[in-house]
Amino acid sequence: MQNLKRKKKRKEILLVFLTIMVMVAFFYPIFVAVITSFKENREISQSVMALPQTLYIENYRIAAEKSDFIRSLLNTCIVTFPSVVLIVFCGAMGGYAIARNSERHRGFRLMDRLYLASLMIPFQIMMIPVYKIYKNLHLQNSLFGMILILTGTSVAYATFLYVGFVKSIPRELEEAAKLDGCGPYQTFFRVVFPLLKPVTVTVAALHVMWLWNDFNIALIILQKDEVRTLTVKQYYFFGQYTAEYGMAFASAILSMIPVLIFFLSAQRYLVEGVSAGAVKS
Repeated sequence: MQNLKRKKKRKEILLVFLTIMVMVAFFYPIFVAVITSFKENREISQSVMALPQTLYIENYRIAAEKSDFIRSLLNTCIVTFPSVVLIVFCGAMGGYAIARNSERHRGFRLMDRLYLASLMIPFQIMMIPVYKIYKNLHLQNSLFGMILILTGTSVAYATFLYVGFVKSIPRELEEAAKLDGCGPYQTFFRVVFPLLKPVTVTVAALHVMWLWNDFNIALIILQKDEVRTLTVKQYYFFGQYTAEYGMAFASAILSMIPVLIFFLSAQRYLVEGVSAGAVKS
């Protein structure tokens, strides 16, 4: 018994140690970013890890002015949240259609495979065609155009997640709804979609984070200063011969605050969603 208790205690100590190491690995970049954002360039050049001698708040003020923070924040919200709503609805409806019809119709099976294949195509391959198409359609420097491309490049993964979850929902619920007089759209929105809450929360949370931090698409689509998002604005703190690290990190932290607030406020729903998904039959 004593040997078993000792082995169990050693495993617990090892698990705690590994957990602490993982936490340190994750929080180290955030720690460096925070302390650097409060340093002057002279202090940054002397030591990256040293704590700031005084809190240099000017980095935040100048970074907010140079990046036109309020306008950039508004642009980021405009392209992120409508895109997430479209991704959720398109992904949910597409995933439902594929999950319920792929066994009987070859076209839906082909569509499912095309979605999966598209996940393996990096955006860098499509950059030049997308740029030319957007330029010809006059969608460049358009927030609406940005919403379209963000939605289009994200729907495949969302649909993939929904397909697997819809297959776990019993068909009997839909049959009962049809007997009650519900059409296909009523059946989906009134019966099926509420049951997709766990995967919907997951899809929404993931895409808020990804779209908020998108850089590649925003860089080639949004080239006018008045429509640029936060990530593109941060890029301009680094020049060919100079780099304003203090201001860049200050700007990065300012852009992190809204999405952190979102995740903290949605934390309860995220936990509920993951728990519901874990015990779903």
